Amino acid sequence: MIVMGGIVGAGIFINPYVVARQVHTPLLILGVWLAGGAIAMLGAFIWAELATRLPGAGGQYLYLREAYHPAVAFVYGWVLLLVTQTGGMAAVAVTFARYFREISGAGWSDGALAAGVLLGLAGINCLGVRAGSNVQSALMLMKCGAVATLVAAGLWWGGGHLHPLPALDRPAGFGLCAAIGAAMIPVAFAYGGWQTASFVAGEMRDPRRDLSRGLVLGVSGVVVLYLSVNFVYVRVLGPAGLAATSTPASAVMRSALGERGALWIAIGIAISTLGFLSQSILTAPRVYYAMARDGLFFSAVGRVSGRTGAPVTAIMIQAAGASVIAMLGRYEQILNFETSIDFISFALTAAAIFVFRAREDTAAGAGLYRVPGHPFTTAFFVLSAAGVVITTDLTYPKDSLIGMLILLTGIPVYWYWSRRRS
Repeated sequence: MIVMGGIVGAGIFINPYVVARQVHTPLLILGVWLAGGAIAMLGAFIWAELATRLPGAGGQYLYLREAYHPAVAFVYGWVLLLVTQTGGMAAVAVTFARYFREISGAGWSDGALAAGVLLGLAGINCLGVRAGSNVQSALMLMKCGAVATLVAAGLWWGGGHLHPLPALDRPAGFGLCAAIGAAMIPVAFAYGGWQTASFVAGEMRDPRRDLSRGLVLGVSGVVVLYLSVNFVYVRVLGPAGLAATSTPASAVMRSALGERGALWIAIGIAISTLGFLSQSILTAPRVYYAMARDGLFFSAVGRVSGRTGAPVTAIMIQAAGASVIAMLGRYEQILNFETSIDFISFALTAAAIFVFRAREDTAAGAGLYRVPGHPFTTAFFVLSAAGVVITTDLTYPKDSLIGMLILLTGIPVYWYWSRRRS
């Protein structure tokens, strides 16, 4: 539930129309989502091996620190706090606020509602990982129910037909490759998040067994969900209709069940965003906690509650940061620079498998989960992540530059904290 909750947020209800504006046939639209799922599955295999090698708190931060240098790990945690995690949380919280206002008719601002839900979920997670994970599981089950309802209603009552031909919307060549690359950006954003489950490895009973299984099963479940939803979108709306609406889920449910159906799916989307936010607040603060324990952040962030065992200060810092960004950020801009920076860290973390395998001896490698098809599958994932970064930088240079500048500011900050620790 934690793995799936980290992936399924608002993206599957918004990003498909962005994909359909880049590629315009059912085969290409569904093919891009299938390719994104395959890349996410390779990532799950890689993170499963890393989790069995280093089953401690901090997840990706820990892998980068041990494979390369504490500076690399710190910069990752820095952009996680300022860009990839809090920025994504802010965008999703604003999405929740918009749907909540549509459902309830509340007159509050999007920013105020977003900040309220972020701080409320942070308070729940301060009660401990058990309380946070119970809320996460409940929200994930409701989220899956909303997606299943959307698929079932669209198939039974949505109407429409899936026309497999033409297979391509333009001749094969550079133009087609560029369009597929641009379509992969929102797909990559929608599939991202499986890695955050590794942040809580230090609080699992048996992370070597449970986290590796959870990663593979969770990502598999999301691939099935995403392909089912996009099949319904294309069947009911058609590629042109999908590209013409920024709310495809509401359009499908309106076609199937009228305005009442559109209202119910709006409630489901609001629940979905809550589930994503709950998972983010549950997992990511463990990275800031690990940074503080390494002497690279304020010492208070590395303390845990004596009663609940939760890193309360780290949780509240993240919630406060996301609340501030929610007042200022735009969903589309965050999607672009978040994706670029996130996939830089994906490529570096996946490449750590080569580092760890080169260091290990036969005894140390016994009993570990192994990436199927390594080194070829691992190399393909690294190259795919690099391709997403390059495509995003070329397609949205200004947004990508913002993320890169924030990343670079982490270098002097690391130098300051490392000198202070010394």
